[in-house]
This record gives sequence, structure tokens and C-alpha cells, in this order.
Amino acid sequence: MPVDPLHSAARPPRSAPSPHSRGPENHAVEVRRSARRRRTVSAYREGDRTVVLIPARMSDAEEQRWVTVMLDKLAAQESRRMLGDAELAERAGRLSEQYLDGRARPDSVRWVTNQNTRWGSCTPAEGSIRLSHRLQGMPEYVVDYVLLHELAHLLVPGHGPAFWRLLEAYPRTERARGYLEGVVAAERLPHLPAARSE
Repeated sequence: MPVDPLHSAARPPRSAPSPHSRGPENHAVEVRRSARRRRTVSAYREGDRTVVLIPARMSDAEEQRWVTVMLDKLAAQESRRMLGDAELAERAGRLSEQYLDGRARPDSVRWVTNQNTRWGSCTPAEGSIRLSHRLQGMPEYVVDYVLLHELAHLLVPGHGPAFWRLLEAYPRTERARGYLEGVVAAERLPHLPAARSE
């Protein structure tokens, strides 16, 4: 997917808090740089603010990338409660009403454990949608995107222009696709150092 280039400006390290953009759940984001931090990144909620702690030497581009990663990680932790099949079906109904004018009406929506190479699937002839259990615990906007993706397939087979037009109304399509692509890329790495607190 296309990624907007980020300008990386050289600047001296600082340990003072720096204001950042607002997070996906309307939390203000504050980035705190520390000269004592060498490689680790951590984040936590502080009231209505999200604090992201990073090494002072990080570039602007690295800061932006890590803020996004940590916001997604916190969102996933906060949505750990797993939806049951009935709740998933209700959610699909709401998404269809909101983004597809209620035209996509699946007969069944459920979690499955036998989909390890794709996030979701649907069988239009049966009106059934299946989501991979690997999505459980991911941020809600990612699960919603996959649900909408499969709902759109009930209306349009394939991934042509008409299909993608159906998803244009969902504001987090590109962000969700980027999140899932990141998960796939991470799974292919031989070793992924975990971010940890200092």
C-alpha cells in the first residue's frame, strides 16, 4: 500500500516532553525523549493522554513510526475482550448499515481457527463470513476493516475498482491494511526484538 513519506529533520537529543498528534481514540499523545534510553520504546495511558517514551537519538520518521506502533499496541491490549460469534454478527450488521447502506446481509458471521493464511473469507452463495481467530485481540478498527472487506465481497466479487469503492467510506481502510501488512511482515522476520520498558 502507498505510504506517505515522512520528513526526517536532524535535531539535538532532548529529554523534555514534546507534544505530538492526537491518537486514534482522541487521546493526546506526548512523546518523551530520554538520553538514557538506548533502544527501547514504551507507552502508557496517563489520564486522557498517551505517553510514548523513546530514545533521544531517534529521528522524526522513527518517532512517528514508533508512536503509531505503540498506539496500536495499546489499543490491542485494551480490546482484549473477545467478541463471540453473536456479537461479531451484530457488529457486521452495524457496519453494513453504516458503510454499505445495509445492502450486505450475511446469514452467518463467525470466528474460525482453520484460516492461517488469510484474515477472513466469505461464501456469497451461502451468505457466510468467517474471520480468522488470529484477529482476536487486534485493535477494533482492524477487525472492523476485515469485516467490511468480507461484507463488500457479498456485494462485489473480486478486488476490482467497484469493490474498493465500497470501502472508501471507511476512514481507516489504509491504516488497517498497513497494520495487517505489518503483522505479516513481522511474522516473516527471523527475530523480532521486543520493545521493553527500562
